[in-house]
Amino acid sequence: MSNVLVELSNAMAEAAEKVGASTVMVNARRRLPATGIAYSADLILTANHVVEREEGITVTLSDGTEILAMVAGRDHGTDLALLRLESPKARPAETAKDAKVGQLVLALGRPSETGIEASLGVVSAVGGPVHTRHGAIDKYIRTDTTPFPGFSGGPLADAEGRVIGLNTSGFGHGVSITIPADLAWKVAEQLAKHGSVQRGYLGVRSQGVEIPDAAQKALKREQATGLLLVGVENDSPAEAAGLMVGDIIVAIDGQPVHDHDELLASLSGEVVDKSTPVEVLRGGQPQTITVKIGARK
Repeated sequence: MSNVLVELSNAMAEAAEKVGASTVMVNARRRLPATGIAYSADLILTANHVVEREEGITVTLSDGTEILAMVAGRDHGTDLALLRLESPKARPAETAKDAKVGQLVLALGRPSETGIEASLGVVSAVGGPVHTRHGAIDKYIRTDTTPFPGFSGGPLADAEGRVIGLNTSGFGHGVSITIPADLAWKVAEQLAKHGSVQRGYLGVRSQGVEIPDAAQKALKREQATGLLLVGVENDSPAEAAGLMVGDIIVAIDGQPVHDHDELLASLSGEVVDKSTPVEVLRGGQPQTITVKIGARK
């Protein structure tokens, strides 16, 4: 008769070993080293706040090989940094797209040369968007794993050893959250190409308002709130497209916009320099205005 607990224990140990092969030690600050994840053979994704210097950075791979690295890019909004290795010897991590509340997960770190460390827990919440000191994160994962010292920049892995996110305590108040892998990998792709992350710029000031029942009927959908434009900046994409003070933004690129968080989420780097439909209520009637979204400087 099989022992379910032993099987589970062995499975989690195997998962830790698998993702541990792609988990590295990052020595880029004065105190305790931090952790990173191999995005590719020559690129390491880690938490931005643990990279305190631009030179003299070293990365130690799972087999103990130490390699010099340089900063390829940073994004303060998501607290992510990308390091480029002098030699492409890292083993890229396998990722998984979705995290589910209640799912068993492992938070891993390699804060020293003694080896990988792990903390077992479950996904306690999946939420977002959320404001940070330097922007907003579209989505986040929260777990009850223990964020041991040096775990920032390390992976959150599922029971199959696939990375479902990158852990960081860089948003303050001693709280550790996980940036989902799909978001983290998109940021890494932009950092590899541009050294920074582009974010959309509309050029408006707005405040949340309730949408009257009659206007909801005109929209042909239930949407209780939108964003009233109280200012349109000169020479902005919004002004060029004809958006006006008094318009109520209710959707961008087909996705409803209920509040400021959703507006920020809709202005991702993917819409920069693209002609994007913006649905507004003007005089209580819906209109769609095409706006060429700019890049935030």
